[in-house]
Amino acid sequence: MHRRSAAILRTLTTTLVLIAALAAPARAEDEVRIQEEIWALPLPLPMFAYLVRPVGDGPFPLVIMNHGVSLNPTDRSFFPLVEFRDAAKWFAKRGSLVVAPVGTGYRASAIDIPERGIYGPFFSKIGKCTNPNFHDAGLAVAQVDLWIIDYMAAEKRIIPKDVIVVGQSAGGWAAIALSSVNPPVKAIITFAAGRGGRVGGKPNNNCAPDKLVESAADFGRSSRVPMLWIYVENDTFFGPDLSKRMQAAFTAAGGKAEYHLMPPFGNEGHFFIGSPDAIPIWSPLVTKFLDTQK
Repeated sequence: MHRRSAAILRTLTTTLVLIAALAAPARAEDEVRIQEEIWALPLPLPMFAYLVRPVGDGPFPLVIMNHGVSLNPTDRSFFPLVEFRDAAKWFAKRGSLVVAPVGTGYRASAIDIPERGIYGPFFSKIGKCTNPNFHDAGLAVAQVDLWIIDYMAAEKRIIPKDVIVVGQSAGGWAAIALSSVNPPVKAIITFAAGRGGRVGGKPNNNCAPDKLVESAADFGRSSRVPMLWIYVENDTFFGPDLSKRMQAAFTAAGGKAEYHLMPPFGNEGHFFIGSPDAIPIWSPLVTKFLDTQK
């Protein structure tokens, strides 16, 4: 990265952190006081991130949270800066520093360049449904997770041996892809993981589901990170039949994935992790899983 650009990003990061800290002061909640911030991460592909952490200097365990993907460029332009806020705060209250990056290609600033977001182009395309590349699309976002781990470790903000990655939908698929390179993380948790769901906005209309299963098997051949896969019965993006096929293919190939299918939630189970009402449902499962990784 150009030296001047890096300096500007560092200044912007400091400014945003101060603004966020003033706008959202820490509150006493449960046993851990937390504070919320917005960072500009000077990664090889710079991006904004929502960050929530316990009050104090740290270092802390790190949780990276990957969001999903909209196949519609216009929808990406309205993507929220902060997603899964309640879930992120739950992890922060357990003592972790949580980083939830907003992928490049989101929050487009102009209608005439919908493929370009605040910092750069949308880089995790799967291509045409007739021959989608689920494999490389997952690894593209997984690379961002690796950059974040390296950056936060270099900044002395985190405990490098205590890193967890959480992902929803396409972000969960990226977490599965990440597991295949056996990164320096102790566990991975996915919610409704997959790519190519609801093609054309139609429920349970998946883009090349057989290829998705094949890619899951491919990732499983080299993946050895303990994983927790959570799906919901009324997910119309990746329904029970497809998610079970993916998990079976992944584990048969050698991957380690504990699978749980939760009862129907609301009108659409795909967005389970985004609801504060769902936290009492999934948190005991996640807590038990993480306790076994200590």
